[in-house]
Amino acid sequence: MTQAESGANRLEPVDPVDPVDLYGPEYKRDPYPLYTKLRDAGPVHRVRFSSGVGAWLVTGYDAAHATLNDPRLGKNHDLGNDRWRALASIMPEPQHAQLQVHLLHQDPPKHTVMRRLVTNAFAPRRIDALRPRIQELADTLVDAMPADRGADVVACFAARFPFLVLAEVIGLPAESAAGFRREWCKVVQPVGPKDPGRAAYEGRLRALQAYIADVVADRRANPDDGLLARLVAAHTAGELTDHELDSMVFQLLVAGQEPVTNQISTALMTLLRHPRHLARLREDPTLLPAAVEELLRYDSAFELTTWRFLGADDDLHGTTVPAGDSVIVSLCAANRDPARFPDADTLDFDRSPNPHLAFGHGIHFCPAAALARVELQVALGTLLARLPDLAPAVPVEDIAWIPAVLARGVDSLPVTYTERV
Repeated sequence: MTQAESGANRLEPVDPVDPVDLYGPEYKRDPYPLYTKLRDAGPVHRVRFSSGVGAWLVTGYDAAHATLNDPRLGKNHDLGNDRWRALASIMPEPQHAQLQVHLLHQDPPKHTVMRRLVTNAFAPRRIDALRPRIQELADTLVDAMPADRGADVVACFAARFPFLVLAEVIGLPAESAAGFRREWCKVVQPVGPKDPGRAAYEGRLRALQAYIADVVADRRANPDDGLLARLVAAHTAGELTDHELDSMVFQLLVAGQEPVTNQISTALMTLLRHPRHLARLREDPTLLPAAVEELLRYDSAFELTTWRFLGADDDLHGTTVPAGDSVIVSLCAANRDPARFPDADTLDFDRSPNPHLAFGHGIHFCPAAALARVELQVALGTLLARLPDLAPAVPVEDIAWIPAVLARGVDSLPVTYTERV
């Protein structure tokens, strides 16, 4: 019996009235038994997060795919009703208004204009041309790791590599990059008004906002052909408001790196749990592109999508959802749907086709998907090739998963290896 099967047998049936809790260490360690139960019971369920925020969760591949492409559902937070806003607008003002009007929270036609400004920077052809530089950055980080005995691969590599790559891609000068603090990425993890860590959370927000202001001022004074400078030029031309410019820089700096950090750690956790797959990938690096796609499907760092809202009470896959209630799609549940993926709970590097939804779908499909794919291929290929006998330094079951609402990943992953080559 698999872990998913045994977990599913321990779960109680879905309650049609009370919301299902989507939080806690056990849930974050392995949410798939719960997703199986929900998916088997139907496509739409009421759920609740630790902050008290409620949502309607969409599970199953077909329902997820349809929801991601449903023009009735908007992303703009102004569509949220008072019941949602009372708990979900956790980022305080003025930061919520100033940093939350980026691409993820926009609808056409504004979304169309904003997305067009970033598309070229992440075009597959441009990213492929940057692959040698991305490889150089990965090797530099591995060179700095201990020569033998092991290390925390998140602290030494996964937490640093995506930001170094991102700085190259978006045109963040080395001087500015040196001043960025990774702890600022945690501002996307909700901290409620009564949480003892609220003061530190708000301090990080203010520091990040000041950093963004400095970056914008620098790119305005020293324009070049990088993406950041082009966004500043678009603001000067009247295509972006002050808050939209700051929000887009915020999205690039945070959403542009933290999900990749989490996906590297999540993929490594999967490989460490599947040593035969790890060995096969080390022995045959040509498998990397297909292996990365399967690792994305098997356990995605983007576990749940961000909020969507109906403008009026309406039917969603057989369930009436009130206007302004939040709708969230479980990408992980969709990617493990046996109706779409045979042996969905099995890691299979030979799986083809593999139309996973790890990067979303429709108009909000991740614009940096090509970059993320290359980063994952380079990161995993480099770590496996240069750290022979890579193995967990502690039982993988003892490693804590981050308590983020929408994401999966680990903040620390101690590993051992016999040498660094």
